[in-house]
Amino acid sequence: MIRSIIATKVRSGVLAAVAVFSVFSTTAMAQVEQPSQISIQGTALITKDTNAGLLSQHTTQSGGFLVGYSYQFNSWAGVEGNYGYTQNTLNSFGSFGHASIRSDFHEITGAFVAHIPAHIRGVAPYVLAGAGALIFNPTDDAKGNNPGIDRQAKAAFVYGGGVDFAVNSHLGFKAEYRGLVYKAPDLKLSSLDPDKVTHLAQPSVGIYFRF
Repeated sequence: MIRSIIATKVRSGVLAAVAVFSVFSTTAMAQVEQPSQISIQGTALITKDTNAGLLSQHTTQSGGFLVGYSYQFNSWAGVEGNYGYTQNTLNSFGSFGHASIRSDFHEITGAFVAHIPAHIRGVAPYVLAGAGALIFNPTDDAKGNNPGIDRQAKAAFVYGGGVDFAVNSHLGFKAEYRGLVYKAPDLKLSSLDPDKVTHLAQPSVGIYFRF
């Protein structure tokens, strides 16, 4: 008898939990008709110079692209993943002289996205914060001219924000700023290591498609 009562209460509790979850999920999804978004943006990459004693680093400014996928859970919360690429040159000056190393630069990040309510139709501002990896891969010519260097990955913190401008319910434009904070690369060569944290500014504009 007692087991029957407990079993009944357990079943009732489970059914109630499922019902609440279903209602919450339905409500959350109802607030966003097209929760998925694919975007492609053209980017500018501007890296802060790094100085440590006799060693200084300067990375050339460059242009690249950023592709991403985001999912919006409800009217204010979502997540995104992005991949970016460019090619630039790391110029290092120190007691050894001058080293100029051209590398392919890969950016892989994930972030939480907070959507900010706006009272202008078709305008959707947001802020983001997350983490990822930056991969510096020297070109074959650079490796030949600078023995000992190799591909290197650096953990990065990413923050930023932007605005989506809707053309219709599926298509629109976006303007965004992303900042990345990470330890300056040395490409696995100790003489190039400033042992400093640096900052990459990445403004961008592009298009998106929602579905």
